Amino acid sequence: MSTVQDTTSVSSLFGAGSATQAKNSTKETEDRFLSLLVAQMKNQDPLNPLDNAQVTSQLAQLSTVQGIENMNATLQSLAASMGVGQMSEAANLIGHGVLVPGNTLNPSLQQDVMGFELSRPADSVSISILDAAGNEVRKLNLGSREEGINVVAWDGLTSNGSTAPAGKYSFQVDATQSGQKVSNTALYLSGVTSVSQSSEGVKLNLADNESVSYAEIRQIF
Repeated sequence: MSTVQDTTSVSSLFGAGSATQAKNSTKETEDRFLSLLVAQMKNQDPLNPLDNAQVTSQLAQLSTVQGIENMNATLQSLAASMGVGQMSEAANLIGHGVLVPGNTLNPSLQQDVMGFELSRPADSVSISILDAAGNEVRKLNLGSREEGINVVAWDGLTSNGSTAPAGKYSFQVDATQSGQKVSNTALYLSGVTSVSQSSEGVKLNLADNESVSYAEIRQIF
């Protein structure tokens, strides 16, 4: 069964306790500063005492430090809140298919849907389907395609009309406009089985043991 980390562990990973730590750090900084200031005033040279400008300047420095510490605490608290919310949103994708960068196909797992993202329109697009050894088993001529994301389904047949054996396949996209290459990104379909937290943020774990971030998702099924 797919599992999602509870909000307690997620909060910990995002540093929800950091706000308290930052508050303690600010108090410690203030105490140290005041202790030093009092010691400095007690041990000042009677013939050359501290003037008001010096004291005011040092207090202003303390205020600046406090402001920075408070801002850091606020940002850490905000990050913790956003992290928990993102985990909750990601959990809703469990059981759904997502189109993400990659060029693999696996008909036996019903992952026969592939896609590509064109940087600009193309008047000629073709997809070569390759077996594990890199041999072409089928070529799909798609004609012209618009800029952006395009989705294609492979029927699982080879060039001679026979059913392709079970196994992993890959595909290559060739797109041109007026004879000039059009840059593209291959996309493959996989199912979301669980979500997890990493140092890079929330990750979606896929059926083929791969993991992707939110930013890599091009389409949800």
